[in-house]
Amino acid sequence: MPEALVLDADAVLWSADRHDLAGRHLLLLLHGYGADEHDLYPLRAYLPESFAVASLAAPLSPPWPAPGRSWYPIDGLDGRDPSHVTRAAEAVIGWADAHAPHAASVGLLGFSQGAAVSLQALRLDPQRFAFAVNLSGYATPGALPRDAELAERRPPVFWGRGTNDDVIPGFLVEHTTQWLPEHAELSGRVYAGLTHSISEQELADVRVFLDKQLEALDAD
Repeated sequence: MPEALVLDADAVLWSADRHDLAGRHLLLLLHGYGADEHDLYPLRAYLPESFAVASLAAPLSPPWPAPGRSWYPIDGLDGRDPSHVTRAAEAVIGWADAHAPHAASVGLLGFSQGAAVSLQALRLDPQRFAFAVNLSGYATPGALPRDAELAERRPPVFWGRGTNDDVIPGFLVEHTTQWLPEHAELSGRVYAGLTHSISEQELADVRVFLDKQLEALDAD
């Protein structure tokens, strides 16, 4: 059995005091392939200030000469092994349990690989995470033991993607289109002309989604 992945706690970028999370709503940022913890961190300027933000660093290094970090290896566009995504998601859950046990809630926002890992973490532990934001990512094919529990709970998920995204294979987009509405309270948008990236309009829509999540969490 492969050794469990462990995230580098010292690489995490925080918008708040990491030792003072009690009662705070925490949002984890999971970057894409070839990026690192600095990539999504500037997005905090577009996010509700009520969230404490932690931008995580993926545990792997892509093959040279690719820069940055990766959550799981990719062997060609269709070579996404579900077990690798699961290992990465388990590492995120382990980090949250170790470093944010007293947060009022934990949400996930990921781009590309980070989005796939975010959805997988939500599936592995539906009670641990309040919601997920899936930007240019996908739901990993294959069943997981707690999928029925996830479908019963139906946590909020925002999915944004572009019509000109040529990175995520079509069969994964099709699978996600069918899978997500059956397992989550889905919202989001397909953005005309957007490539494998994030737009200002998408960030505005994410802000609306996150404001709604805060309102719902604070009402509980």
